[in-house]
Amino acid sequence: MDKANETYVLKMDNIAKEYYGNRVLKGVNLSIRPGEIHALMGENGAGKSTLMNILFGMPVIHSTGGFEGTVEINGKEVQIDTPLKAMEMGIGMVHQEFMLIPGFTVTENIKVGREISTPNLASRIFGSSMETLDFKTMRQDAKKALDTIGLQIEEYVKVAGLPVGYMQFIEIARELDKTGIQLLVFDEPTAVLTESEANRLLEAMRVISSKGIAIIFITHRLDEVMAVADSMTILRDGEFVARKEIKDTSAVEIAELMIGRKVEKLVDDSIPDTRKIDDEIIAVSLRNYKVEMPGEQVKGIDLDIRKGEIFGIGGLAGQGKLGIPNGIMGLYKAFGQVRINGQLLNLNKLGDALDHKVAFVSEDRRGVGLLLDESIEQNIIFSAMQTNGRFLKKIAWMNLYDGAAAKSHAEDMVKTLDIRCTGIRQAAGALSGGNQQKVCLARALTLEPDVLFVSEPTRGIDIGAKKLVLEYLTKLNREQGMTVIIVSSELMELRSVSDRIAIISDGKLACILKPDDSDADFGLAMSGAWKGGKNHA
Repeated sequence: MDKANETYVLKMDNIAKEYYGNRVLKGVNLSIRPGEIHALMGENGAGKSTLMNILFGMPVIHSTGGFEGTVEINGKEVQIDTPLKAMEMGIGMVHQEFMLIPGFTVTENIKVGREISTPNLASRIFGSSMETLDFKTMRQDAKKALDTIGLQIEEYVKVAGLPVGYMQFIEIARELDKTGIQLLVFDEPTAVLTESEANRLLEAMRVISSKGIAIIFITHRLDEVMAVADSMTILRDGEFVARKEIKDTSAVEIAELMIGRKVEKLVDDSIPDTRKIDDEIIAVSLRNYKVEMPGEQVKGIDLDIRKGEIFGIGGLAGQGKLGIPNGIMGLYKAFGQVRINGQLLNLNKLGDALDHKVAFVSEDRRGVGLLLDESIEQNIIFSAMQTNGRFLKKIAWMNLYDGAAAKSHAEDMVKTLDIRCTGIRQAAGALSGGNQQKVCLARALTLEPDVLFVSEPTRGIDIGAKKLVLEYLTKLNREQGMTVIIVSSELMELRSVSDRIAIISDGKLACILKPDDSDADFGLAMSGAWKGGKNHA
């Protein structure tokens, strides 16, 4: 077919979007043919969700100044300013979080908002709201939609208590039942499914596309893309990278395109490194380690982190990387064996990690990390005072607060970490996100730990503050021999400072890579398509 005359059910051209001065989409293109399964890929933060919010006319787009660029449906430019408008144009979405009503039957969930009713005597007098629901026709419609995707379930069964896979299929059936559906968006549909359920879902997608309905398949799993997609668009850092036909590419090329960027050094190479890391001396050892952290489950990891190294833990959102330190600190139920400097940790005892000289800077700085109403000084010294008895002076039989020592230390930390504030008496809750992050780091360092876990250390802070935080962590590691473990979604920062990087996928350890390993290796590992090869364990 002549590409110039090719028909597209959807064309989004040169789409740009800004949130409060931050440009999150920078001239993105997306084009989908009728009956095509089109994968939309990119790391977390690549811009996939914002692009879909524009397609669906979500309020978050139009309440923040709209967007630039054009949207065409079947060759005609359209203005989609509400989700209802998107639905009227035949665009549907299968959500990752189910939008089903548990107390309703399968039929009622499929037909909700589009019930079929018949007139009766009461409705002729009192109006259409008194019409009788036509359950027979609704059940027939529901059965037809379920049969289309091959789900063998009675349409009168209640949704509550059904397996997750069934719920996903009911969501799809509801979208298929809508008249005039021509484009379906699947948002990470296999993330919560078992392998056999995921395979059934991919088969259902093929059936749907064979009926001429186009599919946008948002996923990070390369094996699924290679198995089911016809074509793909890759986004990176809010920019359009490439549109590829699957037959013309490979998993390795896709991985490189997703990750590929110049690995800029965020840390000054002039910091002297005189460390001699002994492979035999292990600071943190995990064996069959599991954590029940909702959305970040760890499903059995064996890992050894050497004393004195900077160790990175990376992976996409929801794959389990954040569960690792949260379980060690006792914030979520954890199982298996954890040893710190050879000593076994009691995972059932909150605070046992602190007793073993482990400190943690949480990714949730407002929820876990800070006492928002307290001063910067109190936030910095509180944990060390409670755990180590610092900033207390013994007079007779009493421990009294050593205000002078606390003030001096807090002022030192403010200066060292360049915490922008009116003074150490300012409430932590009044600081910007980046400065709150630095206060959390200052508090952890005040504990004088042997092992420091830092989760998402540079989330929400500008490039200058990022550089400062990462250089300070590097300095602590180089000068004091502190074992630093950085858990981050930002591969670039992990590759800038780490000695080795563990990639976590689906709650398990995919592999351990060196920072200068190829973009393809990192992309394959993060996308669940790692097939072995080098592994710097």
